[in-house]
Amino acid sequence: MNRLLLIACIAERDVLRYTPAGIPIVSARLAHSSEQVEAGIQRQLEFDIAAIAAGDISGKFDRAELGVPFRFEGFLARKSRNSKSLVFHVTGFEACSPDH
Repeated sequence: MNRLLLIACIAERDVLRYTPAGIPIVSARLAHSSEQVEAGIQRQLEFDIAAIAAGDISGKFDRAELGVPFRFEGFLARKSRNSKSLVFHVTGFEACSPDH
């Protein structure tokens, strides 16, 4: 199964564009910060990840406020057929509650 759930903020976002097939798509960078426990040790995590939203969700993603935490869901895929870099394909997202 390839499913990713992530609480993050939209740090940067490109302009809504259309693929040659006419599908609306928005590229962005999502920023995440949290504390996680690994092997009984508390770790502070901070990272950003490339993300895209395509199709119907792209309009909502394009209008979402920058710097505000959202709960994103989707899957990981290669940036392109020959790339080793991964991109988070957002299939849904919603505003976070204060306690996440």
